[in-house]
This record gives sequence, C-alpha cells and structure tokens, in this order.
Amino acid sequence: MRIITGEYGGRKLKAVPGNNTRPTTDKVKESIFNIIGPYFDGGACLDLFAGSGGLAIEAVSRGMDKAVLIDQDPLAIKTIKENINVTKEPGKFDVYRNDANRAIDLLKGNKKFDLLFLDPPYAKQEIEKQIEKIIDSGLLNDEAIIICEVDKRTHLKEKIGAATAYRNEIYGASQIVMYEYVSNTEETNE
Repeated sequence: MRIITGEYGGRKLKAVPGNNTRPTTDKVKESIFNIIGPYFDGGACLDLFAGSGGLAIEAVSRGMDKAVLIDQDPLAIKTIKENINVTKEPGKFDVYRNDANRAIDLLKGNKKFDLLFLDPPYAKQEIEKQIEKIIDSGLLNDEAIIICEVDKRTHLKEKIGAATAYRNEIYGASQIVMYEYVSNTEETNE
C-alpha cells in the first residue's frame, strides 16, 4: 500500500496486522480519487472506519486541509498513527479510538466535513443509518461527497436524506457507492 499522488505521493503505508481490517486496494483508491477529485482545494475529511488511514491520508495528500480518522480497533489506531508519521505533518490529522456511532455524537456541533468515507466491516454495516445520523447531526457541508465501500451484493438506497447516489462501481468483491449531499433539497427517504 502506498500514497498514490499529491504532496505525499509514493510514500509507503502499513496495513493493519491481522484479518480484522480489509484495506482499500491502491487500484480502488486511485479510481475513487479519479472520480471525485483528483485534487482538492482545501476542506475537511472524515474517515469513520479508518483502518490503516489510507483514504484520509490520500485525501490530505491531494489537497484536503484536515482529516479526522475514527476506528475502534487498537491495532488500527496504532497503524494510523504510524502512517500519519510518514506524512511528516501530523497536525493535519486528528485520530480517535471510538465506535463510529459514538464518534458521530461527539463530533456533532464541532466540525463539518466536505468528504466522508464509510468503509465498515461488511458484516457490521449500518451505512444508511449512519449517513442519516451524520446528516441529522449537521456534520456535512453543502455538496459534501460521501464514499461508501460495501460488499458487491449490498444494495444501498439511491437517496438517503439529502444525499443522492450519483455513481456506483464494482471492484472484485467490493462496491463503491458515491453520494452527494445537497443541504437545500427537500429531505425525504424513499
């Protein structure tokens, strides 16, 4: 695994030891950023199931100002911190060991994000509920992008609150579903 491009491009990242995390492959990561970016002019990123931290670190490498990384696995937190050290800019990253749902509650009223990554363990997915909770908590800036990585057999709603799916890609056993949050649309669930 590596940081693909941007300010930290080419630097190697560590994977979380063991089988509890499933890192996003470099190929999938590059495809995601080619679709949503590939570069950013500032902004803040939230990675709710950060694993090794690769997606959020890539986002900052490509121009995001700041990233918040959440994971509840102590080995993941250790790996994230080691990977952030590779950037030599630890001040751009906040790392918290916490459950995703509790983290949403703690972030409420403190931060707003332009980019959100949701890549939970496939067996423990609550993505639709978590997106609704994030929207209800006011954590997203207008036109924020939400990237969900799920099992390819998972079907996510096309509309979740004020977030609308605009792209769906299959990569092996994984599916990437991309949403855009637009705060001034009527919020209805279908």
